[in-house]
Amino acid sequence: MNTNYTDINSLTIDQWASSGWEWGQAINHDTFVKAQQGDWFVLLTPTKPVPKEWFCNFKSSKILGLACGGGQQMPIFSALGANCTVLDYSKEQLNAEVMVAKREKYEIDIVHADMTKPLPFANESFDLIFHPVSNCFVEDILPIWKECYRVLKNGGILLAGFDNSINYVFDEDEDVMKYKLPYNPLKDKDIYDDSLKNDWGIQFSHTIEEQIGGQLKAGFILTDIYQDTNGSGKLHEFNVPTYYATRVVKK
Repeated sequence: MNTNYTDINSLTIDQWASSGWEWGQAINHDTFVKAQQGDWFVLLTPTKPVPKEWFCNFKSSKILGLACGGGQQMPIFSALGANCTVLDYSKEQLNAEVMVAKREKYEIDIVHADMTKPLPFANESFDLIFHPVSNCFVEDILPIWKECYRVLKNGGILLAGFDNSINYVFDEDEDVMKYKLPYNPLKDKDIYDDSLKNDWGIQFSHTIEEQIGGQLKAGFILTDIYQDTNGSGKLHEFNVPTYYATRVVKK
């Protein structure tokens, strides 16, 4: 097995984005203009808009979009007056950010990097980190929470979306419980082979201890949480929650 899984994932997401992946389709001009007028929403998980009271004051704030390329959230924050940086290891996702920024004539810092490595930012650089569902592509997530804590200013906010692992139990049709948890292709050749054959990328389940517990271990204080569904499929039809979003603060 190729254990350099982040390279596989970056190429996989490039391919998804090029093929019309919903999380790689940049907002249009009208959506940008509406955001400038105060009519906007963003997503951390598939369907539920993030509560607006979760955010900091956007004017001149410094926001990091962590694994957040695609031209969906960063343009909204830029329209609202924030100074944005986006970090992603997918070149296609970053290309979408560049395209929207040029079209709407705003500045954004583009960083092509892997979030499994130390973040290339100084301590206390950002007021807010926006981190949509993406740590499912990372085997060990505690270092990510620690790096988020390091680069946030005191009082800074981390908004994160993540999978609660239920999706990894089922087959693609959500009819059969097929895989045991924890789901880790690097420790199970059958799952690894299925992942490559089906173009899933190399994904990992994580426990609540790793997700919320990891944020707390990094030093954050949890201030709010909500759950969400897949947005489609049988689990969604039965209203089975498969995602969480959390708001934590650095004190």
